[in-house]
Amino acid sequence: MSGVMVIGEIRDGKVKKVSLEAASAGSNLSRQTGEELTVVLAGSGLDPLAAEFGKYGADRVILLDDPWLAQYSTDGYVSALAALIHERKPSILLMGNSVLARDLAPRLAARLGTGLLADCTEIILENGSLTVLRPVFGAKAIAREQVSGGSPQFATIRPNVVSLTAMDPPKNAAVEKVTPQTGEIRTKVKEVIQKEKEQVDLTEAEVVVSGGRGMKNAENFKILETLAGILGAAVGASRAAVDSGWRPHSDQVGQTGKVVNPKLYIACGISGAVQHLAGMGTSRTIVAINTDPEAPIFQKADYGIVGDLMTLVPLLTEELKKALAHE
Repeated sequence: MSGVMVIGEIRDGKVKKVSLEAASAGSNLSRQTGEELTVVLAGSGLDPLAAEFGKYGADRVILLDDPWLAQYSTDGYVSALAALIHERKPSILLMGNSVLARDLAPRLAARLGTGLLADCTEIILENGSLTVLRPVFGAKAIAREQVSGGSPQFATIRPNVVSLTAMDPPKNAAVEKVTPQTGEIRTKVKEVIQKEKEQVDLTEAEVVVSGGRGMKNAENFKILETLAGILGAAVGASRAAVDSGWRPHSDQVGQTGKVVNPKLYIACGISGAVQHLAGMGTSRTIVAINTDPEAPIFQKADYGIVGDLMTLVPLLTEELKKALAHE
């Protein structure tokens, strides 16, 4: 077995940023091993997307292009990818740790008969073996792990932990079309219902503004949405806010919600329960606004403001507007 393979992910006709980050990580590994980096895309109408991966080090892009794969289904994607991986036999397999990956990767690992290292924040090679670092116990500790037995060595990468630097000049990646072996697709997507207002994807956002129990009601989240609009940020919420019906579950950050890893995380009215810290504890910079000076979030925050968020957040928004107006 040889070579590094990255499974790319497409959403709304575009490559997800975390897939490019996985390709960058794969490119670094391929340089160390001297082996080829292959990116695999599954879907329909993929030709315009192939060249994008050459910018991030791909030597080859394989397109599993089929109308049956236009919409994601676990059984169809697992069958198509497993058949290709069995044939090409990569030694290392990577993909971004997205919502789709949390469904696909465990099933694919089981089909391949290999282990899976999920939500990794760092990937290195040690004597030819894949070694990863990943947060555990609600991000209170960092585990150093390897897959013992089974091949390929399979890992998913947390969004926003790999520096995304395009190659100059980009590689002229060879494009190969392969007829996918989808097998019987028992589950099919009948309809996709999207929010009327598009917002930044929480898991890929570089800035996240989140609200908790201190928001008091759903209406007050408008002040966070205004701040997020200025920062180009995504709006998140704690479980308490979601359970109160103030925000949809898709906005929940935490152990039972989404894991985020932005450059900046602004926690408004969030106490900082262990479950919430598990979802955002590895953010590069954390700013907390809370009226309780003893709130656990302040122990994790890089910057803390004790005060009423209903007053402070609008003030912060106005100051940012002024600063941006002078740029």
